Amino acid sequence: MRVNGKAVVGIVLSLLLLWWTLRDVSLAHIVHELRNADPFLFLLAVTVATLGLVTRAIRWRILLLPVTRDLPFRPRFAATAIGFAANNLLPARVGEFARAFSLSRFSRVSTAAAFGSLVIERVLDALVIVALLFGVMVLPGFPPIAQIGGVDLRAAAVFVVAAIGGLSLVLFFLVAAPVRAASAIEWVAVRTLPPSIRRTVVDALHAFLHGLAALRSPRLLLLSLGWAVGQWLFLGLSFLLAFRAFDIREVGFAGALFLQSLIGLAVAIPSSPGFFGPFEAAAKVGLSLWGVAPEKAVSFAVGFHIGGFIPVTLIGVYYVWKMDLRWQDVGRSEEVVEERVERDQAALAMPVRERTRHD
Repeated sequence: MRVNGKAVVGIVLSLLLLWWTLRDVSLAHIVHELRNADPFLFLLAVTVATLGLVTRAIRWRILLLPVTRDLPFRPRFAATAIGFAANNLLPARVGEFARAFSLSRFSRVSTAAAFGSLVIERVLDALVIVALLFGVMVLPGFPPIAQIGGVDLRAAAVFVVAAIGGLSLVLFFLVAAPVRAASAIEWVAVRTLPPSIRRTVVDALHAFLHGLAALRSPRLLLLSLGWAVGQWLFLGLSFLLAFRAFDIREVGFAGALFLQSLIGLAVAIPSSPGFFGPFEAAAKVGLSLWGVAPEKAVSFAVGFHIGGFIPVTLIGVYYVWKMDLRWQDVGRSEEVVEERVERDQAALAMPVRERTRHD
């Protein structure tokens, strides 16, 4: 397993964000809030959050349909749990690589195909998260924060939502008509780019379209997008339940979706294993928009984060043991997956280079 610069930067950022989050909050107050949280609602929130592993495993089947139609639920669930446990325990965010690596060990699905499906999953997740974040901001009940740094936030939110709609249409076109899309982009590249850059661009284009082959059917794309929306709405329920467990009444379901999306973007930055720091900082900032006191916001974040961390990690650790994997192999999964994907992409790009050489 490589301990690279990204891992070091992530740990430093996490420590800085934890310091900023906790600097004006009493540890005794956090303990008090945790002790007074509603245990039933808290356990219900953690249960819903943990069931996110199940929804991801079910959703993964759709993304893998072009590769295999008879992949059982268990290897998908086991690989998903291992991936999330890897993100929680290992540096440098190897979770997606660990998922792809594990699935290839548990089934006949190739590492490249498994990883390609996860790339598409993350693209769809990003679209949904950003759409929910800015979509909630344009709702009438959103807290009145008109501007930050002279930027009209509501106007920016409308623009971003419209841009996401446009990107979704482009993605739909790439899936529905990949040959036409590739031809159109190649036509532009041949006439506007020098040969050296042209080959790089065209190679990257074909590699991307090869990854989109997992969604070659427009129906499959819409189904995958629908599952992505449904999953994030379902997980938003866990945030709402956790709000009520900590007696946060100011924020409703729309606010739960907003905070979930804000945290989703925050944990995308380099961080320590488990995303401690970005999660708590985003929760503190997000809940402050509704006037939630920092002590209560941080208590919610710490409790809900640890509550969701423990079961997901234990399930993943169990499957590493059950499936006879070694953590050393899981830690090296990024290197293994990158090598196999690059090998497949090189083989795929070879005919493209030959074709562009003649243009």
